[in-house]
Amino acid sequence: MPGLYPRIKPYATHEVKVDPPHVLYVEESGDPDGIPILFVHGGPGSGCLPYHRTFFDPQVYRIILFDQRGCGRSIPHADLDGNHTQALVDDIERIRGFLGIDRWILFGGSWGATLSLVYAQAYPEQTMALILRGIFLCRREEIEWFYQGGGGASRIFPDHWLDFVSIIPEHERDNMVAAYYKRLTGKNELARMAAAKAWARWEGQTSTLQPSKSVINNYTEPYTAMSLSRIECHYFINDSFLEPNQILDNIGKIKDIPGLIIQGRYDIVCPMDSAWELNHAWSASELHIIPDAGHSATERGIVDALVRATQEFAHKFGDDT
Repeated sequence: MPGLYPRIKPYATHEVKVDPPHVLYVEESGDPDGIPILFVHGGPGSGCLPYHRTFFDPQVYRIILFDQRGCGRSIPHADLDGNHTQALVDDIERIRGFLGIDRWILFGGSWGATLSLVYAQAYPEQTMALILRGIFLCRREEIEWFYQGGGGASRIFPDHWLDFVSIIPEHERDNMVAAYYKRLTGKNELARMAAAKAWARWEGQTSTLQPSKSVINNYTEPYTAMSLSRIECHYFINDSFLEPNQILDNIGKIKDIPGLIIQGRYDIVCPMDSAWELNHAWSASELHIIPDAGHSATERGIVDALVRATQEFAHKFGDDT
């Protein structure tokens, strides 16, 4: 099993101004002359962490991390103004131009996989390859599976679901996303934080096959919880600013771009049928099912598969830089 590479520090950090009021944090580590690879974090609204650099061989890759609008070290924090999918796609393309990169690999999980796919379909000539984990196609049924009680994740985690719904009055529970949005965008600061932590805790508790305190603690840390919950809810109440089934309907635009899909068999946040459909629609992709994993990129089987994927593309594209 390959495991993660040693932790490293960035050799450069940047503040990239995009549409006001947003300023993005961007960093580079590894080999400045290596294969450019962009880490596209999930959420939306979670931000990057230092361990995200360790999926890549620093002697081979030019590793680029950035915090999407409103989260991590980008400012303003948890801001919803001008925060939508097309803006994030435009931001990625702006970062590519800012760094003087011709083509790059995108590496994204969950929402990061969604955004990577949407970017690649908009800019196929600039996309060398995709490494994707925990496929989320942002369809209505995927949101209802995870955030609406009845027939989805709530039946697998009824104990944690009870905590999630407990702050919402019963008469509002027929639309949990709308109920949370009301609180996360309201003026009551205490209600906003209570909703943020409950929303984030539900995601953290369901993201791993075995319970992980470190994952839950990361999700529920107040600064992260606020941006994650507000931005996710903002996107999901707006159907992620995508047309219905947009990604699969446009799959022909990336039919020749190689992709490696890593999917936990027991992913409750993003169930495996979306990865299965994507793989069958996308002829240049390979699907690797991890039999003993859920959703999180921290689970051992997923870690190993992701590192193998970066190693495979290092061999494939190493002579192109």
